Amino acid sequence: MTGSSGSRTGHARVLIVDDEPALNEVLSVAVTEAGWRPYPALDGRSALNTARGCAPHAVVLDGMLPDLDGLQVLRRLRHENPKLPVLMLTARDALEHRLDGLEAGADDYVTKPFSLEEVVLRLRGLLRRAASRDGTTDSVHVLGDLVMTGDTREVRRAGVPVQLTAKEFDLLGLLLGHPRQVLSKAQILDHVWSSSFDGGGNLVEVYISSLRRKIDKGRAPMIHTVRGLGYAIRAAEDGR
Repeated sequence: MTGSSGSRTGHARVLIVDDEPALNEVLSVAVTEAGWRPYPALDGRSALNTARGCAPHAVVLDGMLPDLDGLQVLRRLRHENPKLPVLMLTARDALEHRLDGLEAGADDYVTKPFSLEEVVLRLRGLLRRAASRDGTTDSVHVLGDLVMTGDTREVRRAGVPVQLTAKEFDLLGLLLGHPRQVLSKAQILDHVWSSSFDGGGNLVEVYISSLRRKIDKGRAPMIHTVRGLGYAIRAAEDGR
């Protein structure tokens, strides 16, 4: 399940997986109007079969499907194509459900009800970043025992590999590019999502939580909240 990178931002193929026919159709229209080609599927098994046939450049995936769980579909898609950008749709607002999706490999998510403009905006960002990865120059960020390599998109802490989604990698890259500097939620949204939208602050909180779970779990914390201002990353030996 591979696609040519040159098509990602132009005539991209977008797999749309949602069991509500009306919503699936509306999303397909929005994708078409954005200049991409939609491939609709109404359940998980159809989605996996369609993905093998069309080799999508991105996926819009509902978290709740009538046959396979959305996370099961996500994991199978990730197994076949680890770099495939996936945007999750969820009607559940609990933080743990969003984190479950990110842990399973989702690159981004939107919570129902959502605007079509927001979905297109998120998809455009995912497609742009997927295309740019092919031309990523070699860059290495080192902060304490945390090492991030840009061209291979690898992250290690104390020598142990840390698996990040594309958005988590972008967020970590922003923080590491400004060590010890406090970045506001607005700055993070502008640099990582290239936009500001309703609920954006909460989006940043979810991704910071997910990143902390992977970077700081069982170790001295590096990602810090500066109350009322934003977030900063510091080497563990720098203190709190």
